Amino acid sequence: MAQFTRSELGTRILEGQHLIIYNRKVLRIPTSWLDAHPGGSLALLHFVGRDATSEIDAYHNDQILPLVNKYSIGTLAEPGPWNPLLPPIAAGWARKDGKWFSEAATWNVDSSQVLLVANDSPALQKSAPTIDTITPLPSELSLQVQEQHSAAYKALHKRVTDAGLYRTPYLTGYGPEFVRYISLGLISAYAFRHNWLLTSSLALGLLWHQLMFFVHDLGHLGVTGNWNIDRLISIAVADFIGGLSIGWWVDNHNVHHLVTNHPSHDPDIEHLPFFAISPKFFSNLYSSYYKRILPFDFAAKTFIRLQHRLFYVVMAFARFNLYRLSYASMLSKIFEKRRARGGRWAVGLEFIGVAFFWWWFGGIVLRGCGSWQMALAYVFISHVATSPLHVQIVLSHFGMSTDDLGPVESFPDRQLRTTMDVTCPEQWDFIHGGLHLQITHHLFPRLPRHNLKKASLMVKEFAKEEDLTYVEFGFVSATHEVIGVLREVAGLVSSLGQQVKLVAEVASSEAKEAVNKKIAQQEVAFARNRTVHAPSNI
Repeated sequence: MAQFTRSELGTRILEGQHLIIYNRKVLRIPTSWLDAHPGGSLALLHFVGRDATSEIDAYHNDQILPLVNKYSIGTLAEPGPWNPLLPPIAAGWARKDGKWFSEAATWNVDSSQVLLVANDSPALQKSAPTIDTITPLPSELSLQVQEQHSAAYKALHKRVTDAGLYRTPYLTGYGPEFVRYISLGLISAYAFRHNWLLTSSLALGLLWHQLMFFVHDLGHLGVTGNWNIDRLISIAVADFIGGLSIGWWVDNHNVHHLVTNHPSHDPDIEHLPFFAISPKFFSNLYSSYYKRILPFDFAAKTFIRLQHRLFYVVMAFARFNLYRLSYASMLSKIFEKRRARGGRWAVGLEFIGVAFFWWWFGGIVLRGCGSWQMALAYVFISHVATSPLHVQIVLSHFGMSTDDLGPVESFPDRQLRTTMDVTCPEQWDFIHGGLHLQITHHLFPRLPRHNLKKASLMVKEFAKEEDLTYVEFGFVSATHEVIGVLREVAGLVSSLGQQVKLVAEVASSEAKEAVNKKIAQQEVAFARNRTVHAPSNI
């Protein structure tokens, strides 16, 4: 079997090959599979030139993993830990019709972080994709230590598997939940029939809230493990009952899990104009997920100044944004190439499901409210009732690091650094659906959430043994932590005002460069302050 050096792999990547390392094997991913990959193309592109062993093992079950090896074209020639390259997408480069094109320019906040900004952003120099482009900046992380953590994670994964925690507890886990689903559905229908509309709307909102945990499991293939079965059930629940696209959510969520809290790549923290959890967002960053600039414009500056005060208000209306994102994604999929799983039937069924949702919710429920005022109240209450889920998810990440430590950072290090658990009394677990244990979920995304508590005990031992920080807060403390981050970033907007005014008055590259430097200084100070206040290992 052929052997490849790092230099040879770099040359091949620059020629347009998509090469990923898995168990020291070199995988060449055909362009056709990028389009067909059930997890989306970005899940692969973010690991070109990198060792994705931990991520591939975490996201694929035993039936899929043997198929991975068919893409192997050889092994690594050099012994020791793989010294990763920077994926072209992380440097703002993509390929179309066999040619490279620049999506965005790179902005180095400091000597190790790579963010993406507009091609015409000031004080930046563009370059063609060369070996220097895909060579990571120097990292303070030890490649040997990161390799050790990856090996320890592999052993931890085996412990979790051997303990039977991947077995879905259908009766003890989903049994009580289905009783809850049916009860809330019947209460909503009974109340609606008797014209108790506010009670009906609350029960329906709580039903949506609880069902989203089930949909989450199905999206991760954590129920039956069969793609077709889990996708059919998830469409029935998410699209037909909830009016949301499971296809959009899976694509979005996979990227979030793989590049957690990266300002240029993780869509789950890209919430301008409403939220910015780091001064990095002041720089008109480019999103590799949305394929557009995240403008830090007048609207963003206005909202960000008040974001700590508006947090719960925005969260109350978060479901409406999910409709927007869902339908935009569904429309875009009409023009996408057919994926290996689902083909066209999954997309078509989602359109039918969403149409059915608006038929029963809009055409029957809202029209049956008797007046537009009552219909508006019904919509408001039912949608606000789902907000605890949105609050819980952002609490697990908004208060954590957004630094880019480069491709050297291992999978377990990245997940523990960017994620926190939100603890609660056991009797209230059902409100969080078990997903308050986000660290363990991020390390083992396919793990049935009913088994996360048992697995989290193993993860805490792993973190202690590897000297990694396992962060957990109570709900109130986590809220204070996140509100504190939002308040701190909001305060930085005002301090930037004079520099922004200068750019408006003096359209010179020097003035614009001064603003970029000011933002970079704010980010360094912000990150240092967050480190000082970070909790210690448990």
